[in-house]
Amino acid sequence: MSGHSKWAQIKRQKAVTDAAKSRIFSRYARLIAVESKKANGVLSAPGLSVAIARAKSENMPKENIERAIAKGLSKDAGNLEQIVYEAYGPGGAALLIEALSDNKNRTTQEVKHLLTKHGVELAAPGSASWAFTKSPDGTYVPNEPLMEVSGHDEEHLGSILEALDEHEDVQRVFSNARGYENTSD
Repeated sequence: MSGHSKWAQIKRQKAVTDAAKSRIFSRYARLIAVESKKANGVLSAPGLSVAIARAKSENMPKENIERAIAKGLSKDAGNLEQIVYEAYGPGGAALLIEALSDNKNRTTQEVKHLLTKHGVELAAPGSASWAFTKSPDGTYVPNEPLMEVSGHDEEHLGSILEALDEHEDVQRVFSNARGYENTSD
């Protein structure tokens, strides 16, 4: 059969999986750099050790982790800061969006535009955080009872969460909708 190449198919699939791994590794590298800067490179610091453990759970190479730690300690580490955005999605589901950015204004506008494109408004600080409790490892756990989202709202929420996951500055997204508690990690 001319025109059919198994290698071409493998190459396309590999490109997709490599792009996904790259996105995940770059998120963890930024998080490790910020935590390394906060901890002055002390590996036993709680924030840094949790970030390293999460990166290792995603099979991030040791060299990449060491490079991220060194970047956090260098002078050109930049001004990365953590930002938490709040919003209400379809069906009244509360969303907490954790971002890590070197330019807060740019990231805020991009997240705001992304949400507006999906028919969701950015909420005021504190308006959705009441629905979550921050655990010791830094994740947000939704308070009971969880929101029931079904039908069209469930599909809409899924598309919003997928779009947020694609944004390079967004680290994690938490929702109090059943089935979407910790959607992006």
